[in-house]
Formats: sequence, structure tokens, C-alpha cells
Amino acid sequence: MRKQWKRIMLIAVLLICLPAAAGCRDTKVSDPDETPEQGIQEPEGQTGGTLHVMTNRVDLIESGVMGKYAKRFEQENPGVKVEFEGFTDYTNDIMVRLSTREIGDVLLLPVSIANKDLPSYFEPLGPSMFTHVRFPDFKSYHGVRYGIATGSSTIGIVYNKKSFAKAGIREVPHTLDAFYEACAKLKAAGMIPLYMNYGAKWPLQQWGENMVNYMSGSGDALNNMVNVDEPFRLNNSWGQAVSIAKTLINRGYVEDHLFSNTWEISKSKLASGEAAMYFLGNWAIQQVIDAGADPEDIGFFPFPYDNGKQRYAALTPDWFIGVSKFSANKELARKWIEFYVKESGYVNDSGFLPVDATQQTNLPQFQEFLSYEPVFVENKQQTDEFVEIANKAGISFWSGDYIQELIAAPDLGKAFQDLNRRWKQARKDSKI
Repeated sequence: MRKQWKRIMLIAVLLICLPAAAGCRDTKVSDPDETPEQGIQEPEGQTGGTLHVMTNRVDLIESGVMGKYAKRFEQENPGVKVEFEGFTDYTNDIMVRLSTREIGDVLLLPVSIANKDLPSYFEPLGPSMFTHVRFPDFKSYHGVRYGIATGSSTIGIVYNKKSFAKAGIREVPHTLDAFYEACAKLKAAGMIPLYMNYGAKWPLQQWGENMVNYMSGSGDALNNMVNVDEPFRLNNSWGQAVSIAKTLINRGYVEDHLFSNTWEISKSKLASGEAAMYFLGNWAIQQVIDAGADPEDIGFFPFPYDNGKQRYAALTPDWFIGVSKFSANKELARKWIEFYVKESGYVNDSGFLPVDATQQTNLPQFQEFLSYEPVFVENKQQTDEFVEIANKAGISFWSGDYIQELIAAPDLGKAFQDLNRRWKQARKDSKI
């Protein structure tokens, strides 16, 4: 427990130090205001050597898929060796590595870093990389881009059609009440209605910031939080989203042994029909199929978060990828990113929607999703003000940590009061 507490405190200190990380290390970094003009030119770098790539896709490293991408790249660039380092808790672990500047050559951009600090850690990416690419300016500062999306996705219910048939469910639920009724039928038929992956934590972001940022029809729901002292309330989207998750757990509609990280196991359970549903992005579809499911048995529909007729759905970028400012092989790192996002097959292999806006997906499950006529809400980049307040409040958005605590709280109202107290103080300290 003491080690865990020390780790939490270390991450908290790093988050506080992040906007001026150079000051935390006595090492000079470039002035963000000066870097853009200097960095647009493509620097000459090595064309050979080892390229160190840091990623959250431990599963693709272990399955050999990443190795296949690397082999193709190495064949196209003789003398190059690509090595991967995977993190199962990338959101938190990468912050520790960022503070030491031991971040390899290519890495996913941390979600907790403000755009104004990107020039201190990442190299600019040339304009040619962003032709027809979605979300081009999400990771930019003063007109210079530092990260490109690795994929695009929406969020909904990934389900096993055979499980639904076994439980006597003839059509997907279109309202929240119908969704609860379907869960009850699935449980009565001996299946896990919805595998929440509570123990893995990161999937819980669906029940917090991800749902909140689209269910009201505004992609700026999170950014608008900077204007109020008490954004976490029982009678708004935060209360609605977390309450649904708590209801599912209280009624026994999710997996047992909640505190165990059974992410890999859950995919097999959904593939076999032992579990019936996920609430995740469309990227999870391919992972369930890879776990043994017949593609025709897996479907996808918008999450019915209320009993209304209008259904919103998110259109979001996945992780952004960039070049480390401390890389000795920057030109080659840029080549890898271009290859990885546009040529390797990663987008299709992982079940993402195309990053290139001119391309269409042939994913049949996404066509089913579209048949329910959701209104897509394109996600907006979180402002530096939002990131600053979140960091000062110690709320680790997109990690699932605090959502796990909210779901477990005996009194959600009191739990929200604590978050609001921290948020209000952070706004005061940030003078926003």
C-alpha cells in the first residue's frame, strides 16, 4: 500500500511540474514560442540504426502484429531496426518517463500534457503528413502540429448476437429501460450481460468523460467545465453517466471479481458468448474477433443512455503519435509515423475508422451502427485551461482511476462534492 501511495504522489508531483518540466530537472528546453518557426523544416538525421517505439498496444507486441509492421518497415529502410516498449498503464507510466526524457524516438502523446508544452517534448510534423487527415490540429501549438491521430472511432455497444438470441432478445434496445430489460434477460440466461472491465480501470472512461462529452450533443462539454466551480452534479450528464454504471453493478449485470484486471480474458468471454456486451469503441470489435468470435456473430449499436428518441454518438480520435524531441533519429522517426498511420494496416487491423477522411470503412458492424441513425458529435480538443485545472485538481481524466472511485462510492453526491471542491480550488489557483 505504501509503494502504491508513493507512486501516486510521484505522478501527482510530475503532473504539477509538467508545465515547466525543465525547472523540475535543471535542464534547459526550447522556448515553446521559439520552437515552431525553427521546427517546420525537416532536419537531416540518421537513415539507419535502432528506432525505439513506445506504445500502449502490448497485445499487438505479444501477438507479433507489431513485429510484422516492423519487418516491412525494415525491409523498406535497410539498416534500420525497430524495437517496441509496451506499457499496460500508458497514461500514468508515460508521465514518469516524460519527466526523465527517456521516451525513445516515437511515442503516443500523453493526454495530460497541455498543447503549449508540446514543443518542449516533441518535434513538429510536416504539413504533408496531414493531407485529408482528421483532427489535424488537436495536437498543435501556434499553428505547428506535433501529433497525428493513429485512428478514429465512435463509442457504442459491441455485442454477441448469439448471446442475444439465447436470451430471447430479438432486437437491440433503443432506450435505457429496454437496455436494462435486455441485461436482465441475459443474466437470467446465465450470461454476463455487460463486461465492464472495472479492474482494468481504463475502460471506465466510457462511463465518465467519454459519454459526458457527447451525450448532450456538444463536443465541448468538458471544455465548458472551466467556466463553473461545480461541474460534477447528480442532475447533469456526469450524474447520469456514472449512475448508469452504478446501476449495472448494483443489479449484478456485470462481471464478478471486479477488482481483477481481466481485460484479455474478457475478450474471450465475449467471443464465446459467455459475456454479451462491451461498452467501448468500434476498435474493440476486431479484438473480440481475434479472440475467436465469428465476425458475423458480432454487432454494434449506439448506447441508449436515456429513454429519448434522439441518440448522439461520439466521433473521436484515438491516441496521437509523435516524434520525441530528444530522439537522435528524428527523420527516421517521422518516416515510421507516416508508415504506421497510413501504410502499415494498423488502422484496419485494429478496427478503427480511417484517419484519412477520403477513405471509407468496410467494417460491417459500423454499417449496422449507422443503420440506427445516430447523430455524430465530433470531439473537440481539450483546451490548455481544461488540462491545467484537471492537473491541479488531481483528476486523472482518461485513466479511469477516478471513475472507479465514483462508481464504488456509497454516496455519489458526496463523491461529487469532493471533486467539485478540488475543481473549484484549481480554478481559483489557475485564475480562470
